[in-house]
Amino acid sequence: MKLDRFIRVALGLLIFVVFLVAIGGLLFFTQTALNVWDRLAEGPAVLRYVYTGAMLALFAAAVYLVWRLLVRRPVRAVEPPSADRLTRSEIEDRLRHADAVGVDVAEAQAELRELAERQESGAVHLCFFGEVSTGKSSLIKALVPEAEVRIDVAGGSTVDVRHYRWRDDRGTEIRLADVPGTGGHDAGLDEMALEEARRAEVVLYVCEGDLNRAEASSIARLLELDKPLILVMNKSDRYTHEEQAALMQRLLERLDTLGGDVRRDRIVAVSAGGVADIVERRPDGSETVVRRRRPADIGVLVVAINRLLEFGAEPIDVRRNRAVFRLAAEKLAEAEEQYRAQRSEQIVRNATRRAVIGALAAVSPGTDILIQGYVGTTMTRELCKLYGAAPRDLDIEEFLNLSQSRVGNALPLTLAVAGNGLKAFPGIGTVAGGLVHAVAYGLIFDALGRSLMLTLSKHGELMPDQAAQEFEEGIGERLEAGVRRVAKMALAEKAKGR
Repeated sequence: MKLDRFIRVALGLLIFVVFLVAIGGLLFFTQTALNVWDRLAEGPAVLRYVYTGAMLALFAAAVYLVWRLLVRRPVRAVEPPSADRLTRSEIEDRLRHADAVGVDVAEAQAELRELAERQESGAVHLCFFGEVSTGKSSLIKALVPEAEVRIDVAGGSTVDVRHYRWRDDRGTEIRLADVPGTGGHDAGLDEMALEEARRAEVVLYVCEGDLNRAEASSIARLLELDKPLILVMNKSDRYTHEEQAALMQRLLERLDTLGGDVRRDRIVAVSAGGVADIVERRPDGSETVVRRRRPADIGVLVVAINRLLEFGAEPIDVRRNRAVFRLAAEKLAEAEEQYRAQRSEQIVRNATRRAVIGALAAVSPGTDILIQGYVGTTMTRELCKLYGAAPRDLDIEEFLNLSQSRVGNALPLTLAVAGNGLKAFPGIGTVAGGLVHAVAYGLIFDALGRSLMLTLSKHGELMPDQAAQEFEEGIGERLEAGVRRVAKMALAEKAKGR
């Protein structure tokens, strides 16, 4: 009880002393401020204004610096130019910058070269698009009878993009592109067909009747390209006039549902002709299969194409150019993503190796990831720079601190995984504690870097809370995935240090 009373008395005296010091400081400040003000009042007015302005500026600067230091501001990602507004010069500038840092820009550059060649030729490119066996190749053969178009009655004979020359009534050179049919079993052909549709000025979608779900989905994607679309219902000779009229009305309604602004005269019913197997019954009652050639009926298609081009190709060229610029930008983005994945892998591996080397040099176990703080900070900065993020020092410190707090719980598991991983390598003898801890540190840095890679790829900025949470949630899986790789690295560095 006496001790408790003593503590309370001591606290009371301390409070009294603090009160006296505060009163003295306030009086001193007040006296000083009044003296300065009196002297300023005796001087010229300009001096008072300059002095007051300087004091206010210093106060504002101090408040701003404290705010920058303590308050986290949301990082706004810089939005790239809209793909619809991209110009050739903007794409070329991005390509030059990407090429300078080592990104493979060959595919994106190839799209711009192809566009330049098509612009120079002056030809209009029409792409025949549709599912397998709808008769795209047969339609091209009907338009260009002299062309050696490959047609297979089994369907799916087109496995690459082929171009055929044709001229309309005004003599305009037109290139007809025959692309692989969608919905086939060969991988990559659907994307090949869609890319050619993006390069063309006009897309002709070929179907055989009402649209199924896959066809409706394909047309929706084509409408997003913002270029003229002609819907061609092939094999119309299988229907009566009434059935054709009903199907044409149904197709028009489906296009309206998909959000397409397609004129009625751009929905045509045609027949590509070709050959057909017909079963004939003989007088004696037997049946025989006779192959007959069906005449082509594509006049309405020719009229639709001529009407579309009669006002010149410049407006559709502009829309085609925008589509190609978007295609080039997407291929550039894919190349940049691949480059970031490869480069970030190198950064994480280098950081892991430095962590292993540091642990081998220290030969002392620990639970604090910031024992090698320089390695963690350097890795974080390099990854953020790679993904275009510009974090503050406080964000990096917070991320590493949050990750450190999660390492303690995971350290026993990390050590166990490291020890088991080293046992998988015969001939190293008894696994020393220093080597186990070196592998453990390497595994921690490997998992830390990969969690940061995932966060940066998702958000484009350093988000300490989410990155640390990702590290905690995925550390077990990443330890198992990386233990053999890190163990090899540690053994190699151990051998070098002998």
